[in-house]
Amino acid sequence: MRAKSKTAGSPAVEETLRWLERTGTRAVRDGMARYAIPSDKAFGVPVGQLRAYAKRLGHNHDLAEALWQTDRYEARMLATFLDDPALVSAGQMDRWCRDFDSWAICDTACFHLFDRTPHAWKRLAAWAKRKDEFVKRAAFALLASLSVHDKRADDVAFLQGLALIEGAARDPRNFVKKSVNWALRSVGKRNQALNAASVAVAARMAASPDATARWCGKDALRELGSAALARRLAARGSR
Repeated sequence: MRAKSKTAGSPAVEETLRWLERTGTRAVRDGMARYAIPSDKAFGVPVGQLRAYAKRLGHNHDLAEALWQTDRYEARMLATFLDDPALVSAGQMDRWCRDFDSWAICDTACFHLFDRTPHAWKRLAAWAKRKDEFVKRAAFALLASLSVHDKRADDVAFLQGLALIEGAARDPRNFVKKSVNWALRSVGKRNQALNAASVAVAARMAASPDATARWCGKDALRELGSAALARRLAARGSR
């Protein structure tokens, strides 16, 4: 049985849920369907308002865990903004990842929280081997996020990420293939050396007999092989 958070049922949780209920609108809930986001557990609060509210509250690991346990969409989004990356365990990452039920909560958790934890690279490698659609998506959403935020990682880590991308390139599931494509394009925009490596991977994928790999490779090549990106990377490398 999952242990209850210290703040589960606390005034802070209850007040946050009341704020979400007051702030949410039916119009926002109805609009979520257009973006393939389930709305049955949603209040209908725009992400911008969630981020502003989280900024007012500040980092709070226990509150984040308690909000996650409510199983409400915006409460979980808030949890990803509120949690302290230094206090997030690998076990918590696995547990939250298993709860993902949309690209929105998956990508937000990876881009705003998981990629800042000390466990990010190991979880990425583990999740890439999983079969669940949103767990596997999380692996490549996390790789894309790390390519933007992890300034200290060396190219070797991203080259290993490219191997994972190529290994997942034939997965036809919509939310997986789009995250694989996102990760490939993101790694290829990090620097000139990784751009060259990513272009080589994308070219192999583009020549694949598999339709999913072929789409992913061709789509990535349009951006990774562009003159505009080459100029940006050259300018960045000369600084």
